[in-house]
Amino acid sequence: MAVKEVLKKMELHFMVVDLGEVEIMETLSPEQLDQLKVELLASGFELMDDKRAVLIEKIIGVISEMIHYSNDIPKMNYSDYISEKLKHDYTYMSNIFSEVKGITIQQFIIAHKIEKVKELLFYDELNLTEIAYRLHYSSVAHLSNQFKKITGLSPTQFKQLKDKKRSPIEEIGNLTNKDINSSS
Repeated sequence: MAVKEVLKKMELHFMVVDLGEVEIMETLSPEQLDQLKVELLASGFELMDDKRAVLIEKIIGVISEMIHYSNDIPKMNYSDYISEKLKHDYTYMSNIFSEVKGITIQQFIIAHKIEKVKELLFYDELNLTEIAYRLHYSSVAHLSNQFKKITGLSPTQFKQLKDKKRSPIEEIGNLTNKDINSSS
């Protein structure tokens, strides 16, 4: 709604393509583009006109939705799922993602899965076997090993902590390669 108001205020004709995406019918002058950036920023939004940045945000969105907001993680390979959802070649997306983010898509997925494991342990609704099954780990041992490599704690040790440390979703994936490489 706020973005629509900004576009109407600037008398721009637009079409909402997808959540977070708007197609503007006019070709913007550099001044209009600058004004649009300022207006959007004032409303708490950011204009992403770099196609690579837009693709990376879409990849992050698919991964977040898949792991954090869906009750059923797809049974197909993550690479196939992401390619199918975004209609891009996985190798192409993976190369851009790694170049810009400094980690692979797979490492990013692992970081998100571990954060989801923390959440599920925190709320104590599922046991470790159920969590491993839900997040498509091959075994509880695989989940436990990956969890320990990323967090330094076993899932059981994490569960026993009084102050369970969790990361905000938007900060997941900002780990260094060193933090994640050992878990691949």
